[in-house]
Amino acid sequence: MRVKPKKVEWAILAVAVIAMGILAGAAPEGPSRLVSVQQLPENMEMCAWNEFSALQQDSSPTLMAALQQGIRDLPITEQQEREAAAARAAGARVPVRTIRDTAPTYSAIAFDANSDEVILQDNNLWSYRVFDRLDNTPPDAEMTQPKRIVQGDKTALQFNNGLYVDPQSGDIFSVESDTGDKMVRFPRGANGNVSPKVILHTPHRVYNIAADEVKQELFVTVEFPPEVVVYRKDASAEEQPLRRIAGDNTGLDAPHGIAVDEKNRLLFVNTWGHHSNFRIAGTGKYVPPAIQVYSLDASGDAKPLRVITGDKTQLNWPAAMKFNPDNGDLYVANDISQSVLVFANASTVQGDVAPARVLKGPQTRLRNPTGLALDRKHQELWVSNLGNASATVYPLMTNGDVPPLRIIRSAEEGKRSLNFGRTAAVTYDAVRQEILVPN
Repeated sequence: MRVKPKKVEWAILAVAVIAMGILAGAAPEGPSRLVSVQQLPENMEMCAWNEFSALQQDSSPTLMAALQQGIRDLPITEQQEREAAAARAAGARVPVRTIRDTAPTYSAIAFDANSDEVILQDNNLWSYRVFDRLDNTPPDAEMTQPKRIVQGDKTALQFNNGLYVDPQSGDIFSVESDTGDKMVRFPRGANGNVSPKVILHTPHRVYNIAADEVKQELFVTVEFPPEVVVYRKDASAEEQPLRRIAGDNTGLDAPHGIAVDEKNRLLFVNTWGHHSNFRIAGTGKYVPPAIQVYSLDASGDAKPLRVITGDKTQLNWPAAMKFNPDNGDLYVANDISQSVLVFANASTVQGDVAPARVLKGPQTRLRNPTGLALDRKHQELWVSNLGNASATVYPLMTNGDVPPLRIIRSAEEGKRSLNFGRTAAVTYDAVRQEILVPN
């Protein structure tokens, strides 16, 4: 759904109905179905989903915990009250109050080896935040203040999910995956409500970004219709791609993470397995998530050279990936499994192979990890956690249930992010006795 920038976003949350319905409501018989579709007024600037995000892996007590920890009812200004009253008078269905998560939601992370800075992409508050590498939030502190924040109307940042830092200039590239259809580029020292130095118009639903510094090319994944799009690194405005990877033979079933092996001239793209020919109704199906391996110069309806897929891989909603050219390891942020997978000899392995190392467990403090950064200079692995407003750092060769060396929190200890807008959100219709999931 598209919303207009600079306007108030609305989200309705029927708290009592959700709690009562999910805890006590009986499930209806028969298969799930689409009940109805109703056109909303064109002048209504809101997303009128009754969303609640907590029922992801846990049982109903998690719902009540989320209510206590994560939901904050923000005060409504007099101007907003006037606008709402005018909208109601015009026939719009305007919510009584707005409930939102006021903490950052860190969808991506990058490390600048020249400045020893960590950049965290926040797609909840439409910003990115810069920290020192050695920042470490004490357990009794609410959060660590960033040294710089890029945020505001001029920045053109919205629901951004991918980051790349130029290893020479320190320029920060960020791609937007929902309403904006663009990539923005800022200089290293950008701060505040500033305009990007470059804006590039991209396809809709771009998720992640990688670069080939040898040929000065940028690669972006497009979730749907699925493709990989390649631009000149300095592309801007309406410049068209150099080439695209798309078609039935590619195996690009909802691509997300992407990584480049410059030495072996390979491209790694992970997929969620949501397959369909969007031109033909009824062709949708699920296939196992996978890592597709292509030639770095691949174009068109190219078959992957190799595919890493199967139960042993443990892939489950894979997100960002990073390749370590020093030893051939491929790191994968594994969102729903709360883990980071590491595949050794990634340039040659294929099939149903187990990761060489898995970072997972309660001591890791991982919560929906979606972003990765490799600090080869200090031999550290950085992870951005979408689910708790934090970044955690580990030894680069870490394995198992190990605590982070340091943690940067932008919310209170024990924070559980609401993840509004993701497929983790649900609500309950007590009249029809149905659970509704935005997708």
